[in-house]
Amino acid sequence: MRMKSLIAGTVLASAALLTPSVYAADYVIDTKGAHASINFRVSHLGYSWLEGRFNSFDGQFSYDEQNPAASKVVVNIDTKSVDSNHAERDKHLRSDDFLDVSKYPAAKFESTAFKMNDDGTALMTGNFTLHGVTKPIEIDVTKIGEGADPWGGYRAGFSGTTEFKMKDFGITKNLGPASETVYLELHVEGARQ
Repeated sequence: MRMKSLIAGTVLASAALLTPSVYAADYVIDTKGAHASINFRVSHLGYSWLEGRFNSFDGQFSYDEQNPAASKVVVNIDTKSVDSNHAERDKHLRSDDFLDVSKYPAAKFESTAFKMNDDGTALMTGNFTLHGVTKPIEIDVTKIGEGADPWGGYRAGFSGTTEFKMKDFGITKNLGPASETVYLELHVEGARQ
């Protein structure tokens, strides 16, 4: 009987180790596998959309399905990696008219709060630093999913959207009222550590 209890206890302990935790877990954003992206969109004079992305960034987040309010994220962006699929325009975006990457080579987002909505989406607030200015922003978040991956790991993914006025971050180049707002679309897949 004691041997059966010992075996049962060992099996239960092993199962607990193999079962994904429902408690807070730390994730590294998977940029190496290109399973994350930071995309932007700005109206071009009100006639079309200029779209692009930042090719180089990194970050990590913590997520607890049982206590979402404890979730946190930090993302670091290399502003020199701005890419609008047009070399001359990218040169202009890197200049002191816009990102001024020689003076401000990095942007950063660090969350301060995470609140679940009744419809399953969430609102993340945090401090965004861009062009040497730090201001609070809000990001509308949707959880895409989480679970085991084919390589023996565990992943979680989210998407988010936000917008801000360039002038709020000290970027004063005036392209007209239709071009004042930057719309960001974020896709984040993290590998649990």
